[in-house]
Amino acid sequence: MTKVKIEPGICGFTTTVRATADEDDENELTVHVASGCPSIKAMMEALGEEFDAYEVCLRKPGEGPFFEYAQKHFPVHVSCPVINGIIKCMEVEAHLALKRDASIVFVE
Repeated sequence: MTKVKIEPGICGFTTTVRATADEDDENELTVHVASGCPSIKAMMEALGEEFDAYEVCLRKPGEGPFFEYAQKHFPVHVSCPVINGIIKCMEVEAHLALKRDASIVFVE
């Protein structure tokens, strides 16, 4: 199991993601997302919890089920890091990326 905590910024809608690979096929993932964000909650209700890692993670930026859903249903907020955090968690669990923290830090 791989777990991440995403602090998206000023909205304060902390999101936690837990991805678990199927024992027989590590590319089949169960993803549980807990978020205070109504848009993220609705997306996960619509998309479900079962995903093929290749169909989600090995895409060009802006493609795949999360971004396709967001393009149609999210409010205008392109910089939200939550979708990227969900995908990063999935990548690591499916052994498509190495575990390493990522951040955005404002510098004065």
